[in-house]
Amino acid sequence: MNNQDLSSERSPHEGATVVITHRVRDDKHAEYETWTNEIAPLCRACPGHLDWHIVRPIPGLSQTYTIIIRFDTREHLQDWLESPTRARLIEKVQPLLVTGDDYTVSSGLDFWFMPSGGKAKVPVRWKQYLVTWSAIYPLVLVATLAVSAVFGYLGVPDNHFITTLASTGVVVFLMVYVVMPRYTRLIHRWLFN
Repeated sequence: MNNQDLSSERSPHEGATVVITHRVRDDKHAEYETWTNEIAPLCRACPGHLDWHIVRPIPGLSQTYTIIIRFDTREHLQDWLESPTRARLIEKVQPLLVTGDDYTVSSGLDFWFMPSGGKAKVPVRWKQYLVTWSAIYPLVLVATLAVSAVFGYLGVPDNHFITTLASTGVVVFLMVYVVMPRYTRLIHRWLFN
């Protein structure tokens, strides 16, 4: 098992995220899906559980499933990761996997700043703050203008709450899938020095 320990310098009240990757054998995807249907409700029922997302592989291109789970505190997340229930289910899934149960734990928005493989240290908080702010500010400006223009074109009545909802959805999508993976690679040297 390969994991990154929870940092002792973080506040115990700060949320925590675990990113789990499982590389599944070619002929075992259906069985793995059945297994996720068994483990997901048990995880969701744990104290402090906030969110569960699964990113499935692209057929013919990948065998890797990525599961992202968020808890309200590091302690609740650690309780789930070390629970007998999870241990039993990880043992059950092992024959379906090419490699073992691989996961990385982080707090806050650290997952945006983890180099691939997650083996390096996370940059200092003030750098995370500056990078996140410098990425979000232009996105919020452009997304708000773009959403307002599209809504105007479609004849959607001007409503600040709906425009803000749509704009923030666009911003978060772009931050997670487009901007931060590229931005952090671009400024990697400064970010981790």
